[in-house]
Amino acid sequence: MAGEAIRRDAKSIIDDGPMNAWQWAIIAVTVGLNALDGFDVLSISFASPGIASEWQLDKATLGWLLSMELLGMALGSVTLGGVADKAGRRPTILGCLIAMTAGMYGASQADGLTTLLSWRLLTGLGIGGMLAAINAAAAEFSNMRWRNLALALMVIGYPVGGVLGGLAVQQLLETGTWRDVFAFGAVATAVFIPIVWLIVPESVALLDRNRKPRALERINRTLARFALPAAQALSLVSETEPKRSIIDIFRPAMIATTLLITFAYFAHITSFYFILKWVPKIVVDMGFEAKLAAGVLTWANVGGATGGAIFGLAATRVGLRKLTIFTLFVSSGMIVWFGRGAGDIVTLSAIVAIAGLFTNSAVVGLYSLFAKVFPTHVRATGTGFAIGVGRGGSALAPILAGYLFQAGFGLQSVAIVMGTGSLLAAAALLMLKERAGD
Repeated sequence: MAGEAIRRDAKSIIDDGPMNAWQWAIIAVTVGLNALDGFDVLSISFASPGIASEWQLDKATLGWLLSMELLGMALGSVTLGGVADKAGRRPTILGCLIAMTAGMYGASQADGLTTLLSWRLLTGLGIGGMLAAINAAAAEFSNMRWRNLALALMVIGYPVGGVLGGLAVQQLLETGTWRDVFAFGAVATAVFIPIVWLIVPESVALLDRNRKPRALERINRTLARFALPAAQALSLVSETEPKRSIIDIFRPAMIATTLLITFAYFAHITSFYFILKWVPKIVVDMGFEAKLAAGVLTWANVGGATGGAIFGLAATRVGLRKLTIFTLFVSSGMIVWFGRGAGDIVTLSAIVAIAGLFTNSAVVGLYSLFAKVFPTHVRATGTGFAIGVGRGGSALAPILAGYLFQAGFGLQSVAIVMGTGSLLAAAALLMLKERAGD
């Protein structure tokens, strides 16, 4: 009887069944997509020393340029997260890839600051929608046993993209210019359009929830691809059940969790992006070459990828919320330590790598919490809201740091201010109910 029940419930077939190779391939695609996000976001950091030199930008103006795609990401996450819940994960991902490709190529051809800002905004819109959609997809294509690992792997893709992109950029900058960084990103992004088209179907959980025409047929086609038993019917819906909507994440039962986890992401990402956005320029200002500065940022992403893997394994034994809070406290301390500077590139790279390890581990924890606290029908919407508000706030990080530097504050003082975000994020998670985080 238990097996019969599982066969009748489309969502349970995925949740309770084994992980097929095709499902792992889809998770691998989400890792690659997040790696694209990692490179596309960091491309402006890699390119910023060359842009500032060519166009004679002051630090305050550079701060706005570093933040522009973050503003786009905020808009994209909030607006396109809802699209991903209604139109589907697959079409949203494909549309975002097209926008990102156009934005990266346009940036490589920009002839002035205003044009470059516009292309970076478009790139950010695509990235924001992508993040909401792939987080939901990674959760919904994995079973219950491996879901936390799948989400951790997806998040690790971000620093992996930074590492591989950093290595490529160091080679590009030896013989090329900052424009080559964006051109490379455009090609890499375009390659994923046919990959997603061929490998990633629509989410079974979303098809079952939205109940559009031929939904059961599409569900069973996907289940057959996964070598799982067919669903005999869509899940039962109570006639008295209220119509689901975006407002659900703000209803009394959810609003405290929504606001707390959104604020936690907002606060930590502000600290996180101070490191990712300003490291190359700070290192160049210390007297090192732009190529070496790109290498330091690469080490931040090596640390981030390592930390994400360690966090994913640790989360199988330690409560997710508690582990995330711990990493947030250490993240704040590492950012303050970075502010002390270093006299040689090796020591500086090591400090930044450790900072990347803990700051990205905390991001892994927050993304995993998103997938746990938001139900299927608003998972991309809730994730998109949290990411959108968070990235909107993180857009302030490069700007705020730029104005602080412009006002004459030293690196140590700026690092102390920017590291406070991770502490505030830890405080917000301490206020979350146990059921939301553990």
